[in-house]
Amino acid sequence: MRCPFCAMEETKVIDSRLVSDGYQVRRRRECGYCHERFTTFESAEVIVPKIIKNDGSREPFDEDKLRRGIQHALEKRPVSSDDVEKAISRIIYQLRATGERDVKSQDVGRLVMAELKELDKVAYIRFASVYLSFDDINQFTNEIEKLKD
Repeated sequence: MRCPFCAMEETKVIDSRLVSDGYQVRRRRECGYCHERFTTFESAEVIVPKIIKNDGSREPFDEDKLRRGIQHALEKRPVSSDDVEKAISRIIYQLRATGERDVKSQDVGRLVMAELKELDKVAYIRFASVYLSFDDINQFTNEIEKLKD
């Protein structure tokens, strides 16, 4: 790796440690020429699959869209933003872990529902009512009954 101070390629790692829940490595390096020290971060480049929408079209995965959907369901609910970010990370991890290049939007929806079910039951019902296209009160009642089991 090139030194950012003198552009020489001779650098050595003097310290390494895991950061970001083990998904990234922080390395302290020292230039063999100018002896300046600097920090680098390494992470695996893993591609999130494309999303196959209901109409068959494909679109790139959009983490912000996922976040907005979850936050919308959790609006005015007592769930911390840290818990939301952890849920988003778990969903993304599961999408990457499929090893597939494409994932159906229904699969993403099911992952979101599973996370919301753990985070907040009211948010889960809100999301489910849209995701599952509830038409009447009986569908709400049925889903609430499932939560009681």
